[in-house]
Amino acid sequence: MESPMRRTSFWLKGLGALAILLAGCATEPQSASDRTQLHNDSLAALNNVKQKDPSLSDFLSSAYGYALFPDIGKGAAGVGGAYGRGEVYEQNQRVGYTDMTQGTVGVALGGQEYSELLVFQNKWALDQFKAGNFEFAAQVSAVAINSGAAASAKFQNGVAVFIDVKGGLMGEASIGGQKFTYQPNQ
Repeated sequence: MESPMRRTSFWLKGLGALAILLAGCATEPQSASDRTQLHNDSLAALNNVKQKDPSLSDFLSSAYGYALFPDIGKGAAGVGGAYGRGEVYEQNQRVGYTDMTQGTVGVALGGQEYSELLVFQNKWALDQFKAGNFEFAAQVSAVAINSGAAASAKFQNGVAVFIDVKGGLMGEASIGGQKFTYQPNQ
Protein backbone atom coordinates (compact mmCIF):
# COMPACT_ATOMS: atom_id res chain seq x y z
CA MET A 1 0.00 0.00 0.00
CA GLU A 2 1.27 3.45 -0.90
CA SER A 3 2.07 5.73 2.02
CA PRO A 4 0.28 9.09 2.45
CA MET A 5 3.69 10.83 2.27
CA ARG A 6 4.40 9.26 -1.14
CA ARG A 7 0.96 10.28 -2.42
CA THR A 8 1.57 13.83 -1.21
CA SER A 9 4.91 13.86 -3.05
CA PHE A 10 3.22 12.95 -6.34
CA TRP A 11 0.47 15.50 -5.71
CA LEU A 12 3.10 18.20 -5.24
CA LYS A 13 5.02 17.07 -8.34
CA GLY A 14 1.81 17.24 -10.35
CA LEU A 15 1.05 20.74 -9.11
CA GLY A 16 4.66 21.69 -9.88
CA ALA A 17 4.13 20.42 -13.42
CA LEU A 18 1.04 22.61 -13.70
CA ALA A 19 3.05 25.65 -12.58
CA ILE A 20 5.76 24.86 -15.14
CA LEU A 21 3.11 24.41 -17.81
CA LEU A 22 1.64 27.79 -17.08
CA ALA A 23 5.06 29.49 -16.95
CA GLY A 24 6.41 27.99 -20.18
CA CYS A 25 9.71 26.18 -20.68
CA ALA A 26 12.57 25.89 -23.13
CA THR A 27 12.58 22.62 -25.03
CA GLU A 28 16.32 21.94 -24.81
CA PRO A 29 17.85 21.81 -21.34
CA GLN A 30 19.91 24.98 -20.83
CA SER A 31 23.10 23.57 -19.31
CA ALA A 32 25.38 20.73 -20.34
CA SER A 33 24.77 19.03 -16.99
CA ASP A 34 20.98 19.26 -17.48
CA ARG A 35 21.33 17.75 -20.99
CA THR A 36 23.47 14.94 -19.58
CA GLN A 37 20.95 14.32 -16.80
CA LEU A 38 18.06 14.18 -19.30
CA HIS A 39 20.02 11.76 -21.49
CA ASN A 40 20.84 9.52 -18.52
CA ASP A 41 17.21 9.63 -17.35
CA SER A 42 16.04 8.77 -20.88
CA LEU A 43 18.40 5.80 -21.15
CA ALA A 44 17.30 4.55 -17.72
CA ALA A 45 13.61 4.90 -18.64
CA LEU A 46 14.18 3.09 -21.96
CA ASN A 47 16.02 0.25 -20.22
CA ASN A 48 13.23 0.05 -17.64
CA VAL A 49 10.45 -0.30 -20.23
CA LYS A 50 12.49 -2.83 -22.22
CA GLN A 51 12.91 -4.88 -19.03
CA LYS A 52 9.18 -4.79 -18.39
CA ASP A 53 8.45 -5.77 -22.00
CA PRO A 54 11.37 -7.44 -23.83
CA SER A 55 9.35 -7.48 -27.09
CA LEU A 56 9.60 -3.67 -27.12
CA SER A 57 13.19 -3.94 -28.43
CA ASP A 58 11.99 -5.55 -31.67
CA PHE A 59 9.11 -3.07 -31.92
CA LEU A 60 11.56 -0.15 -31.65
CA SER A 61 14.08 -1.65 -34.06
CA SER A 62 11.42 -1.89 -36.77
CA ALA A 63 10.22 1.70 -36.17
CA TYR A 64 11.63 4.80 -37.87
CA GLY A 65 12.14 6.71 -34.64
CA TYR A 66 10.82 7.54 -31.21
CA ALA A 67 10.47 10.26 -28.59
CA LEU A 68 10.99 9.37 -24.95
CA PHE A 69 9.83 11.41 -21.96
CA PRO A 70 11.45 9.86 -18.88
CA ASP A 71 9.53 11.92 -16.31
CA ILE A 72 6.16 13.55 -16.85
CA GLY A 73 4.44 15.15 -13.88
CA LYS A 74 0.68 15.56 -13.97
CA GLY A 75 -1.56 17.29 -11.47
CA ALA A 76 -5.11 18.53 -11.28
CA ALA A 77 -7.69 20.07 -9.04
CA GLY A 78 -10.51 20.61 -11.56
CA VAL A 79 -8.17 22.30 -14.04
CA GLY A 80 -5.03 20.29 -14.61
CA GLY A 81 -1.81 20.13 -16.49
CA ALA A 82 1.18 17.99 -17.23
CA TYR A 83 4.70 18.68 -18.41
CA GLY A 84 7.65 16.57 -19.44
CA ARG A 85 10.88 16.96 -21.37
CA GLY A 86 12.50 14.26 -23.48
CA GLU A 87 14.73 13.24 -26.35
CA VAL A 88 13.93 12.41 -29.98
CA TYR A 89 15.62 9.58 -31.88
CA GLU A 90 15.66 8.96 -35.62
CA GLN A 91 17.10 5.66 -36.85
CA ASN A 92 18.49 5.09 -33.32
CA GLN A 93 20.41 8.40 -33.31
CA ARG A 94 19.46 11.25 -30.98
CA VAL A 95 18.42 14.16 -33.20
CA GLY A 96 16.90 16.60 -30.73
CA TYR A 97 14.84 17.46 -27.71
CA THR A 98 11.13 17.64 -27.11
CA ASP A 99 8.71 18.76 -24.49
CA MET A 100 5.10 17.91 -23.87
CA THR A 101 2.46 20.08 -22.31
CA GLN A 102 -1.06 19.03 -21.50
CA GLY A 103 -4.00 20.96 -20.23
CA THR A 104 -7.27 19.49 -19.03
CA VAL A 105 -10.60 20.87 -17.95
CA GLY A 106 -13.15 18.74 -16.19
CA VAL A 107 -13.49 16.61 -13.11
CA ALA A 108 -9.96 15.72 -12.03
CA LEU A 109 -8.07 15.51 -8.78
CA GLY A 110 -4.65 14.20 -7.85
CA GLY A 111 -1.11 13.87 -9.10
CA GLN A 112 0.81 11.31 -11.07
CA GLU A 113 4.29 10.69 -12.46
CA TYR A 114 4.93 8.57 -15.55
CA SER A 115 7.18 7.97 -18.55
CA GLU A 116 5.84 8.19 -22.09
CA LEU A 117 7.26 6.65 -25.25
CA LEU A 118 6.02 7.74 -28.69
CA VAL A 119 7.08 5.34 -31.44
CA PHE A 120 7.02 6.63 -35.03
CA GLN A 121 6.24 4.03 -37.66
CA ASN A 122 7.74 5.95 -40.60
CA LYS A 123 9.56 9.11 -41.69
CA TRP A 124 6.30 10.95 -42.40
CA ALA A 125 5.08 10.49 -38.79
CA LEU A 126 8.40 11.65 -37.32
CA ASP A 127 8.53 14.63 -39.71
CA GLN A 128 5.02 15.66 -38.60
CA PHE A 129 6.21 15.52 -35.00
CA LYS A 130 9.33 17.59 -35.74
CA ALA A 131 7.35 20.18 -37.66
CA GLY A 132 5.09 20.81 -34.68
CA ASN A 133 2.04 19.41 -36.49
CA PHE A 134 1.55 16.80 -33.86
CA GLU A 135 -0.98 16.83 -31.08
CA PHE A 136 -2.91 14.14 -29.24
CA ALA A 137 -6.58 14.60 -28.56
CA ALA A 138 -8.34 13.03 -25.60
CA GLN A 139 -9.47 9.97 -27.58
CA VAL A 140 -5.94 8.70 -28.30
CA SER A 141 -5.16 5.64 -26.24
CA ALA A 142 -1.84 4.49 -24.87
CA VAL A 143 -0.65 1.00 -24.04
CA ALA A 144 0.50 0.45 -20.46
CA ILE A 145 3.98 -1.04 -20.32
CA ASN A 146 3.98 -4.64 -19.17
CA SER A 147 5.14 -7.94 -20.61
CA GLY A 148 3.72 -8.33 -24.12
CA ALA A 149 2.55 -4.71 -24.45
CA ALA A 150 4.40 -4.16 -27.74
CA ALA A 151 2.67 -7.18 -29.27
CA SER A 152 -0.74 -5.58 -28.70
CA ALA A 153 0.28 -2.03 -29.70
CA LYS A 154 -1.21 -0.53 -32.84
CA PHE A 155 0.01 2.46 -34.82
CA GLN A 156 -2.57 5.20 -35.15
CA ASN A 157 -1.66 7.80 -37.79
CA GLY A 158 1.87 6.39 -37.76
CA VAL A 159 2.36 6.60 -33.97
CA ALA A 160 2.10 4.11 -31.11
CA VAL A 161 2.08 5.36 -27.51
CA PHE A 162 3.34 3.56 -24.41
CA ILE A 163 2.94 4.74 -20.81
CA ASP A 164 4.84 3.55 -17.75
CA VAL A 165 3.17 4.86 -14.59
CA LYS A 166 5.72 5.41 -11.83
CA GLY A 167 3.30 6.37 -9.08
CA GLY A 168 0.70 8.70 -7.75
CA LEU A 169 -3.03 8.76 -7.57
CA MET A 170 -5.16 10.49 -10.16
CA GLY A 171 -8.91 10.43 -10.53
CA GLU A 172 -10.13 12.15 -13.63
CA ALA A 173 -12.91 12.39 -16.16
CA SER A 174 -11.60 15.23 -18.27
CA ILE A 175 -10.98 16.41 -21.80
CA GLY A 176 -7.68 17.68 -23.01
CA GLY A 177 -4.76 16.92 -25.24
CA GLN A 178 -1.01 16.75 -25.40
CA LYS A 179 0.98 19.26 -27.43
CA PHE A 180 4.61 18.66 -28.35
CA THR A 181 7.50 20.98 -29.22
CA TYR A 182 10.68 19.81 -30.98
CA GLN A 183 14.11 21.39 -31.09
CA PRO A 184 16.97 19.79 -33.11
CA ASN A 185 20.40 19.22 -31.57
CA GLN A 186 22.51 22.37 -31.56
